[in-house]
Amino acid sequence: MPYGVNDFFGILILSRGNDYMMKNTSLDFIKRILLITAVLLALSALVTVIFDPFYHYHKNLSFLTPVLTEKEYQVPGTLRNFDYDAVIVGSSVAENNHNDWFDEDFGVTSIKAIRSYGATADLVSLLDIAYEEHDLSYVFYNIDTTSLPAEPLPTFETTGAPVYLYDRNPFNDYKYLFNKDVLLQRIPYMLVKSMTGDADPDLSYNWEESKVFAADAAMSHYDRPSEVSEIKAADHYLDNARANTALICERVEAHPETRFVFFFPVYSILYWDSVVMNGDLDAYLSCEELAMRELLKYDNAEVYFFQNVEDIAADLDNYMDTLHFTSDINHYMEQCFLTGEHKVTEDGLEELMTDMKDFALRACLLTSGLYQ
Repeated sequence: MPYGVNDFFGILILSRGNDYMMKNTSLDFIKRILLITAVLLALSALVTVIFDPFYHYHKNLSFLTPVLTEKEYQVPGTLRNFDYDAVIVGSSVAENNHNDWFDEDFGVTSIKAIRSYGATADLVSLLDIAYEEHDLSYVFYNIDTTSLPAEPLPTFETTGAPVYLYDRNPFNDYKYLFNKDVLLQRIPYMLVKSMTGDADPDLSYNWEESKVFAADAAMSHYDRPSEVSEIKAADHYLDNARANTALICERVEAHPETRFVFFFPVYSILYWDSVVMNGDLDAYLSCEELAMRELLKYDNAEVYFFQNVEDIAADLDNYMDTLHFTSDINHYMEQCFLTGEHKVTEDGLEELMTDMKDFALRACLLTSGLYQ
């Protein structure tokens, strides 16, 4: 039976009504999805802010023990938000220090400001963060040999550090607030470690437990050059050393209320062999001498030098590679800050550097014998 004109218009109206209903249904669906997404994102951000595994917004909740295992992510937040009056500053060789050694021996509450690369500009930036909200009675500052000749520039961005945790810009915090790894891994890990009693803030960022310290292990990490490289002039790195030393001295001068304890840690004979073989010995030692001479000008600074302690450096069972040593060595150095052993004086500096050069050359001979 043929359709009439009225039927045609009826079908057209019905079709348009269906289209309208479908369009409304689609819009409602999209709105629901957007609303659910917004709620989930808000919940994610709220959970992250509350538990805050990187301590970016606040210190640990009162019922949770701090879980300090990720220095690149946690150091800036803990420096801003934790309670302390002393800072242990340095690279990975400073990580195995126990905070309670310093707390008990110096009557302080200490915290670590660790940066793996140990670049001077990075470390003084961490110090600046500490001074934002804290008055410091002590700074224990580990100076690595290679930090002085290096470029006097921060390395946070170039090495892929999470800069959004270091700066004061709230608009890039979304990288933390809406982070799947933070929500599903870091927070559960923090809760488990804290509630099971496995967390020990005195061992913050400590990596010693899983490592092997033995002569064979240390030697396996060193590929000894077959011949000595061209020897660099003593002033080869001095421009950088002056700039890096100036960065440190600016902080010492700006904070006369703080006692700064600087120390040069003891590396293995393998390390000093590599320095000699690469032609860097005179250039490196001149950087160290310059830094010590400048730091000793300040009444609120003292310097300790352990690099020529042959009993430690020649015993490769103290090391896991050419640089990194057991916590027993960290403790030995900390104890020297109490007794004054290995403390550098301005009058004895020249003799110290002569002795250090002699030791480095002996280290080269000793290492040569090991690899024959």
